[in-house]
Amino acid sequence: MARYTGPKIKQCRREGMNLFFLGQNTSSGKVAVLQRRDYPPGVHAQSRRKVTDYGVRLREKQKLKRVFGVLERQFKRYFAEAERMKGNTGENLLTLLSRRLDNVVLSAGFATTLAQARQMVNHGHYLVNGKRVTIPSFRVRAGDVVQPRTKENTKKIVSGFIDVNKGGFRPEWLSVDDDAMSVTVTTLPKREDFQFPIQEQLIVELCSK
Repeated sequence: MARYTGPKIKQCRREGMNLFFLGQNTSSGKVAVLQRRDYPPGVHAQSRRKVTDYGVRLREKQKLKRVFGVLERQFKRYFAEAERMKGNTGENLLTLLSRRLDNVVLSAGFATTLAQARQMVNHGHYLVNGKRVTIPSFRVRAGDVVQPRTKENTKKIVSGFIDVNKGGFRPEWLSVDDDAMSVTVTTLPKREDFQFPIQEQLIVELCSK
């Protein structure tokens, strides 16, 4: 499975937003770096020229790819599917990406980073409707129930994640039961459930050309 393994702080600084450390305290080392260095990486980062219209659209696309941890080829498949669906292409794209299993695990507070959620899914620590799923891109549907395996070690790990993420943002389309360590997909995600400041229409304008 192809994935980005480079420095995450550099990507966050390039996009000007916290992409990976949502579950961490703002005083923690990695998040503190983002607050101190609120400019892109590189020697000439603070003296770069004005960004073109194409550059603005490209940055929005890169942000979205990095938020969900997908690479270019996979992103193109998602966009092509979003175009074929009825309704707004940009909103369809956000819905498809939000329904990924690794994103559901992260959004429910059962992991502190997307990489963590993806690894847990890859290693078979989560069940969907009682069945073990090891594919991070698995697409959940309304009514699906996601929960960790009954193994004591898995429950101990997930319990620690829940404690760290207490009080964090949880989208309304997910119903989370911390005590039972389960999350139910009550409905499909909508645009207002998406927490990142992404202008999806700019992505549609870029990718439709």
